[in-house]
Amino acid sequence: MTTKNLRRSPELGTLEAVKRWHYILLAAVFAAGLGYLYVHRQELGLASAHRAPGSPATEADANPTSKPATITWQHVDRAPDGFKIDMPVEVKDIQIPAYNEHGEADQVSMIFSNPSADTTYSVAWADNPPVARVNSHAPERTLDMARDDALARTQTSLINESQNAYEGFPSREFQAHNVGGGILNSRLIFAGSRLYMLTAVFPSASARRERDVTHFFNSFTITTPAGTGTNSTNGT
Repeated sequence: MTTKNLRRSPELGTLEAVKRWHYILLAAVFAAGLGYLYVHRQELGLASAHRAPGSPATEADANPTSKPATITWQHVDRAPDGFKIDMPVEVKDIQIPAYNEHGEADQVSMIFSNPSADTTYSVAWADNPPVARVNSHAPERTLDMARDDALARTQTSLINESQNAYEGFPSREFQAHNVGGGILNSRLIFAGSRLYMLTAVFPSASARRERDVTHFFNSFTITTPAGTGTNSTNGT
């Protein structure tokens, strides 16, 4: 897919409605190298998502007291994809192309919802992703690399982290922020050979409501882990 086609596609308009650096994070986590959107960040307007120290303030920076979005939850049953979860209403479904460790395009599946213009809740998942393959499917190394790559590609700084087992599967939960004051909460779960990434993104700390993040994360239920007990390493 060319950049020209991306500019004209309906999906691009949908992508732009979501916090832009959120997509860089998703592409990075499911790729072993630079994510597709990271590579093309200039063409897609993603570079403006980060503000270097000392650069002019943006409109978002001038509004650090934004309020939490009002959320109406709906139950989303994605049993064919191995999970169920509560999401804000008006859930959208997209595919994100991301380069893998061989320079080929892998597809990352994602559902997301925007309860406000600058707030996003999403679930992304991939079976046997590159980040797992390059770590021989070792759960701890896979989750560590996914977390570190996400922080590096989004130029966010870790605030806190916890290591847990979610429904019996290895997981990482972390919070990070960028230089513009945006807050990211994410939970990574490695279930069998499938990596899930739950993410909530807010324009500022004041726009984040703890009970909403907790509700979102804890409503996630794994129904059918991919490759449980098999740890396939051949990409099938």
